[in-house]
Amino acid sequence: MPYNYEKVNQKLLVPQIEDQLVMYIQHENIGIGAKLPSEYKLAEIFGVGRSTIREAVKSLVTKGMLEVKRGSGTFVKSTEIVVDDPLGLAQFEDKYRLAMELFEVRMLLEPDVAAVACQKATEEDKKRIKSLCDEVEQLYLSGQNHIKKDMEFHETIARCSGNRVVEVLIPVILTAITTFANLTHRKLINETIDTHRAITDAILRGDTMGAKCAMIMHLTYNRQTIIDMSEQNKTCQTS
Repeated sequence: MPYNYEKVNQKLLVPQIEDQLVMYIQHENIGIGAKLPSEYKLAEIFGVGRSTIREAVKSLVTKGMLEVKRGSGTFVKSTEIVVDDPLGLAQFEDKYRLAMELFEVRMLLEPDVAAVACQKATEEDKKRIKSLCDEVEQLYLSGQNHIKKDMEFHETIARCSGNRVVEVLIPVILTAITTFANLTHRKLINETIDTHRAITDAILRGDTMGAKCAMIMHLTYNRQTIIDMSEQNKTCQTS
């Protein structure tokens, strides 16, 4: 039975189109090395513009699933999204130091990105951010894996900036989230829920300073947790 691909509203964000493309590859059993249909054909299949398909493909290239060969087309590199180490950071043995350095980059980037998102987010963007905020909260409270939706939440806010350089830096944000989650194992459930909600509410009401401050608070909680855990780890090693 052919898979029924959902027609996605043109205004919805790229992550939703990514999900549809992943399902398309998996349900159609498109193997590694196989060529995807043309950009025009994919746009027709999913009911969106070619520019939306182009951005979704670009994101999946970053995540290790697709490969674009100039003049030849788009090919499947992996049938699963590769998110474990998109920046090649596995070589760094001190994961606490790595987490801190990633947080430094996030602190330089995300508070201002959240503020810009207040100004540039469309109504459709805002609905998506709120929906992801709700989903992350539900997954956290039910004890389910929240990481994918957490990454989508932050990625969606970053894409609302409309800044192409910020989009290139999205893998840094995603890597920081997975690194933190792997080290802390759900230590900040209430703080994450509260600060995600504060970020979302500020963006919904167009409060640039509120969004910036909420993001700073969110990252500060995470950073302090890493500092505390790093100190505990050092104590255990010396005792």
